[in-house]
Amino acid sequence: MSLEVIDRHSEALFEFLWCPVCGHEVFSHIPFEGVFCKHCNTQVELQESRETRGYEEAVLACFDTSTTWNLHIDEKLRRDLPDGSARVKILGAPGAYEVDWWSPEPGEDWEPVERGEFDDVEEPDEVSHLA
Repeated sequence: MSLEVIDRHSEALFEFLWCPVCGHEVFSHIPFEGVFCKHCNTQVELQESRETRGYEEAVLACFDTSTTWNLHIDEKLRRDLPDGSARVKILGAPGAYEVDWWSPEPGEDWEPVERGEFDDVEEPDEVSHLA
């Protein structure tokens, strides 16, 4: 008897995913520690959703800011998550993923950073000083 293994959390999913704290799209896997945004160190944990509604994949990405770097200093380049965490449900298949919902729901109190939202803003340590 053989067991079929399905790779639910493929590279294609991480190519779609972005960090709702800083908007960057590159994640690092640290063995035995987890997966973190390479830019701000926000942790992301992926879980299979119990409900797929007929889609090939249904994944919950759970973000946690307890490991985020300089969240209080770089507030112009990062947006804290309500109570330090947020979840997004992603439906679809490689090349056709879409966001189904965010929890908590974006509104007046919180809005996730969109992919690349701060790309045109320089980091404080990258600003050149003129004499």
